[in-house]
Amino acid sequence: MSNDSTKRLRFSRLSRRILIQYATALAGFAGGCIFLFFFAYNLYSHFSFQATDFVYILAQFYGEYIYLFNGIVIFAGWAVITYYFISKPLHYLDEVVDAAEQLTQSSNEPVKLSDALKSTQDELNLVREQALRSAIAAKEAEQRKNDLVVYLAHDLKTPLTSVIGYLTLLRDEPQLSQELRGKYTGIALEKAERLEMLINEFFDITRFNLTQLTLEPESVNLTRMLEQITFESTPILSEKALHWDLHIAPDVQILCDPDKLERVFDNLIRNAVNYSYRDTAILMDMKQLGGYVTVRVENRGRTIPPEKLNRIFEQFFRLDTSRSSSTGGAGLGLAIAKEIAELHGGTITAESANEQIAFTVTLPVDCHKIV
Repeated sequence: MSNDSTKRLRFSRLSRRILIQYATALAGFAGGCIFLFFFAYNLYSHFSFQATDFVYILAQFYGEYIYLFNGIVIFAGWAVITYYFISKPLHYLDEVVDAAEQLTQSSNEPVKLSDALKSTQDELNLVREQALRSAIAAKEAEQRKNDLVVYLAHDLKTPLTSVIGYLTLLRDEPQLSQELRGKYTGIALEKAERLEMLINEFFDITRFNLTQLTLEPESVNLTRMLEQITFESTPILSEKALHWDLHIAPDVQILCDPDKLERVFDNLIRNAVNYSYRDTAILMDMKQLGGYVTVRVENRGRTIPPEKLNRIFEQFFRLDTSRSSSTGGAGLGLAIAKEIAELHGGTITAESANEQIAFTVTLPVDCHKIV
């Protein structure tokens, strides 16, 4: 049964209950009048009255105008009962109108209606809660948009200023040696590459927010994927004298979207490289447990405080709160990784203690059975 049909049925039940009560009240009133009439008649017939007695005179007067008196009593009773049962649904309507006004005011107080409107009260409170959640979500979305503008302006300005500064120096100082020219050109290129990376990240998060991501699953050998990713990232590790400690289970086959999943592991690796001590190892451990595989990326670095660890998957959150360091990107990589993992029906968690930082990705072997 559809939701609309359920609502119509509920309201028809309430209307039917009021109509039944109205008919019952009318029948009770009619029965009471008949009972009182015969009771009074029998009581009157058991006594003898003189022509001058008040009761006798009253009875005679009633007998002469019996239809008028009975009509007045019946009409008055019908009017009172009808007024009561008309005012009852109108009272319910007033309650609903007041509750609707309360909803428009975004009040935190729950809606309270009569017992007969309990189901309506529950629905209005559900609407109120949804409206409050929507208002909070809209406020958060507005704040995220403002953050995006602020972060974009700040993060793009820093490398852009460096690029302009070094290129201006090269233009205004033609007597610079080839060695200095090469050095300044290299720095300008490095800043330009960082600028490109930041722009790409902002485009990515915009695409992730504005489009409904869908998986394009295919059978993938996860073992070979991780071996290839770690091999290709070796030059990045070499820049900080890092090395791999690999424990990858052989020939693990899963159904996933390889392009999106590769993005997850690439972000975790880059994060591990950025926040590792020099000349240490980065552990990658992959194993299959029943219908799931777990991939753990662990590195040695400064312990992440619990309050920051709880926010590490938020968009734009960075461990380096100054946002002036060249370490890391715009604070979007882990947020994207979390979204992709959950899209596969999996999870991603972070833990840090004793100068160890670890991320664990848990994925179903067959994402079709989950999503």
